Amino acid sequence: MNDIRFTPDELSTLREHGVVLFADRVIFDAQPPMPAQQIAAVQALCAGPLPEPLVALWQQTAGGRLDYDLTLEMNGNVEAVSWTELFWDGSDGYRDLQGWIEHEQEQAEKAAKDAGTPWSGKLTHLPFGGFEYRDRIYTVVEPGAGHGQIVAWKQGLPPAWTHALHEDGQSAIAPDLHGAFAALHLEEDPLAPAGDYFSGQTLLEYMDDRHQDHGLDLDLMDKLVAFYCRAVLDWRTPLAEATLRHQPALARVALRHAIATDDAELIVQLAAAGVSFEGPLQGSALATDVAVGHDAFAAAAALVRAGAPVAADALRNINGQIAPELTSALLANGAEPNVAAIVKCAACGAPASAHLIADACTQAGIDVPPAFVTDRDAMLLELETTLAKMTDGTNAHYLGQEGLAERIEHLETFRL
Repeated sequence: MNDIRFTPDELSTLREHGVVLFADRVIFDAQPPMPAQQIAAVQALCAGPLPEPLVALWQQTAGGRLDYDLTLEMNGNVEAVSWTELFWDGSDGYRDLQGWIEHEQEQAEKAAKDAGTPWSGKLTHLPFGGFEYRDRIYTVVEPGAGHGQIVAWKQGLPPAWTHALHEDGQSAIAPDLHGAFAALHLEEDPLAPAGDYFSGQTLLEYMDDRHQDHGLDLDLMDKLVAFYCRAVLDWRTPLAEATLRHQPALARVALRHAIATDDAELIVQLAAAGVSFEGPLQGSALATDVAVGHDAFAAAAALVRAGAPVAADALRNINGQIAPELTSALLANGAEPNVAAIVKCAACGAPASAHLIADACTQAGIDVPPAFVTDRDAMLLELETTLAKMTDGTNAHYLGQEGLAERIEHLETFRL
C-alpha cells in the first residue's frame, strides 16, 4: 500500500484523463504544462528567481485541482485552509493566475503608496493557489533566507461567524513546495468517511466519471485511489502505542474524529492516553464547543467528565435535543446561562434543558420572561420567513420544510 508505483504508460494514461502526480500528491482536472515563455513572463514580475519546485510543477501542469485537508495555526486559531485550486492562466473566475498576480501588484503598489515609499514593481510573494477569494497560497520570490517558502493567507469573517477567524491571517506551511504538498493530508478515509461531506469526495466523483464516461480502466482507477489514500493520517497506531499525546496536531485529528462519530468511548481512550483537550480544536472553538455544536452529545458529556474546559458561551452552540444532564454539566463547569440558549433549546425540542437554563438565568439576576418573549418572537419570525421562502421555492434550508415547521411548533407550545 505504501509503495505504489506507476509505469510510464500508466502515468501517460492518467495524464490523458487529467490526472498528474506531483510530490506524492494527486492533481486532477490538470491543465497542460505551462509554456516556457509563460513561465518566463511570470519570472519577469518577481523580485527574485522562481523557486525550482514551482517551475517543475508548472512544467507538468499549468494548474488544476487538489482535494486534501490542510490545518494551520493562525492568529491563535486552528484553521482549516482550503487549498483546492492551482491557479492557471485562462481559467474562469477565481482560479485565474494572471488575475491574482495583477491583484497582488495593485495591493503591493497601494501598500507602498500608503507607506510613502516607492514600489519596485516586483512581487515578493507570488499567489499560485487557494480557494476563491477567501484562501490563498503564496510562494516567497524575493531573495533571502525565506526564498521558496510557502505561505497561506486566509480572509477574516464578520463577528457573526462564531469561532471563525475575524481578522485576515497568514501562516507558513513549509520551507518549500514539496514540504507544502507533504502537509496536505486526509483526516478521514474517503472510502469510509465519518460524515456526509469529506475531503476526497470531489476526487472520487471525478475518477468515477473518468471511468464511467471516459473509459479509464477500473484497475488503474483503483490504483490511483489507493495511492491517494496514502495521505490518510494514522492516529490509531500512536494511540495504541501511547505516544499520541506527544503529537498534538495528530491528537486533534483523533479528537475531531471522536466528535464526528459521537464516540464517547474514544474520548475516554484519548483522555487515558494523556491527550490534552485544552486550546482550540476548530477555529477558536474548544472541543466541547465543537461537540455541542455538532449534536455530538455523548462525546460532549465524555469530554466534560474528562475535565475538558467549557467556554462561557458554550450554550450558544446548541442546535439539537440536548439532554438536561449534559446541560447541567455544562452549567456546572463554566457555561454561562443566557436567554438565547433557552430559546434554542425550546426550538430544538429540549424543554427540560430550556427550563434548567431559565432557572440559572433567574439565579444570575436576569429578568427572563420579557427577554424570552423578545428572543422567541425574533426566532419565530426568522423561521416562519425561511419556511415561506422554501414553500414558494425561492430558498433552501438544512432543516427542510418539516424541520422548520417542527421548530416553529416547539417554540409556539413551549412555556416557561
